[in-house]
Amino acid sequence: MTIIDGADTRKPDGSHRVVVTGTGAISPAGVGAKALWDAVMGKRCCIGPITRFDSDPFEVKIAGEIPDYDPIELGLTKKEAHRLARFVQYAIIASDEAMSEAGLSMESEDATRIGCVFGSGIGGLEAFEQASVTLNTKGPKRVIPLFIPTVISNMAAGTLSIRFGFKGECTNVVTACATGTHCIGTAYRSIKHGYLDAALAGGAEESVTPVSLAGFGNLGALTKSADPAQASMPFDIRRSGFVAGEGAGAIVLESLEHALARNANVLAEITGYGTTGDAYHMTAPEPDGDGLMRAMRMALDEGGFKPEDIGHLNAHGTSTPANDKAESVALRGLCGEGCSVPVVSVKGVTGHMLGGAGAVEAIVCARSVSEGVVPATTGFAEADPDCPVRVLTEPLRDYPQKVALSNSLGFGGHNGVLAISPYRG
Repeated sequence: MTIIDGADTRKPDGSHRVVVTGTGAISPAGVGAKALWDAVMGKRCCIGPITRFDSDPFEVKIAGEIPDYDPIELGLTKKEAHRLARFVQYAIIASDEAMSEAGLSMESEDATRIGCVFGSGIGGLEAFEQASVTLNTKGPKRVIPLFIPTVISNMAAGTLSIRFGFKGECTNVVTACATGTHCIGTAYRSIKHGYLDAALAGGAEESVTPVSLAGFGNLGALTKSADPAQASMPFDIRRSGFVAGEGAGAIVLESLEHALARNANVLAEITGYGTTGDAYHMTAPEPDGDGLMRAMRMALDEGGFKPEDIGHLNAHGTSTPANDKAESVALRGLCGEGCSVPVVSVKGVTGHMLGGAGAVEAIVCARSVSEGVVPATTGFAEADPDCPVRVLTEPLRDYPQKVALSNSLGFGGHNGVLAISPYRG
C-alpha cells in the first residue's frame, strides 16, 4: 500500500482511491458551482418562460435557460463564441472553473497521464437546426464547412483536451440522460486502475431549442404546466413530465496519491460506480427497477458499503410519472420496505439538463456529503403513494454520512450510479 502523509492511497484490492479536487458548473441557477449549490439549498426554482425563441406554436412554454448568457462576458473569445456549439461553450465555462478550483497546472504534469471524459446526450442541436433550414432554403453549398465538427457530441471532450493540453484518454460517453454520470464513472475507473493520474469529466447539453421541445413534447415527456413553481415536481403526486434544462457540470478527478503529492484540496471521494442496462424499452425505465437496483448495489459493493450505510440518494428524479415510480421501487428493493433513506432531486431547481444532469447532480452530492447536509427537493409538496420514499421538503443539516448515491437513467435503459463519500485520509 502507498502511504502519503499518513493516508492510505490504495483500496484493499490495491487499486487507487479516486478523489474530487475541483468542480464547475453553468446551469439555470447561473454561473458557478456555488450558484448551483446556493439555489439547491435555498429551494430556488430557476425555471422560467422561454426567451430564446418564440414559444407561441408550442404547448411547452417554460424551460431552465441559462440566465443572461453571454459567452464573451464569461471568458470565451469571439472566435470561440462564433464557432463552438453552445454545449461546448457550456463545457468550457464549467471546466475552466473546475480546473481553477483544482489548481491543476499542466506545466508540472505528464500530459499523457491526464485525460478528459466529457459527453453530451445530443450535441449541437441549435447548429443542426440552423443548417437544416439553410440546406432546405438555400441549398447544400450554403451549409457551413464546419457543420459536422460543430454538432458532433465528442467535440466537448476534444475541445477541452486541446484547451488544457490533456494527452491521455479523450473519450465521449453518450447515454442520453445518464451521460454525465457515465463520463464521471468512466474517468473514475481509468484512474482507479492506473491508466490515468487525473481526468476532467462531466457532461453538457443545449436542450432548450425548438426541435428539442417539439420532440420531447410530442413524446409526452415534457410537462405542459405554464407555472414554473408547479412544473418540475419530482416524486410529487401532481408531477406531469420534466422541464427541459441546459448547461454543464465538470469535475476534476485524481488518484489520491496524485492529489496528495501536489497538496491539492480534496473535496470528496468517489468510492464506487455501478452501470447496468434494463434491456426493457426504448424510453421507459424497467417498472420493477431491477436494473437500477443492481447498479446501486454495484456502486455500494465496490466501496465496501451496505444499503444501511446510505446517507442519502441524489435521485434522477425527473418529475415524470414512470421514472420517479421506478426509482422509488428500486430504492425500496435495495433497502427494504422500511426504507428511510432521504431522497433529493435537484431538477425542481434546474429542470432536466439531460446529458449535463448527472454531472451537476454529482457536484451537489459531493458537496452534500462533504458538508454533512442533504438538500430538500424543490417542487415537492404532495407525496405519491406510488413513490413511498422519504423525499425531503426541508434540508437536513448536521447530518454526517458514510456514503451517498447519485443516480442517472437514460433512454435505452442505461443506468449509472456513483457512490460518493466524504474524504477521510
